[in-house]
Amino acid sequence: QVQLVESGGGLVQPGGSLRLSCAASGFTFSSYGMSWYRRPQGKERELVASISSDGVGTRYLDSVKGRFTISRINVKNTVYLQMNSLKPEDTAVYYCKAARLPSVYWGQGTQVTVSS
Repeated sequence: QVQLVESGGGLVQPGGSLRLSCAASGFTFSSYGMSWYRRPQGKERELVASISSDGVGTRYLDSVKGRFTISRINVKNTVYLQMNSLKPEDTAVYYCKAARLPSVYWGQGTQVTVSS
């Protein structure tokens, strides 16, 4: 059974940091590209960051460049999103996604709230 389980979300003050984790099971993690998406309340889901299966290639949403870092440890079947200098506009439910077309898997999401 495929599972993607996100953790690490919560409430943080502006300027603070959080590290999200996504633990994968039930598929060959090292063969899949991984991504983090977010959905702010009342808005469309957007791609935040992605990383290739070997961890070499990464891409970021312009508004998070220089603040967020995506990484993965294949032997642990885990992908991370380090989020620094958080802003209120980063508030959203964050989801991880695994993709190796045609297979796509999603986690259940974790809430990140940036507020004073």
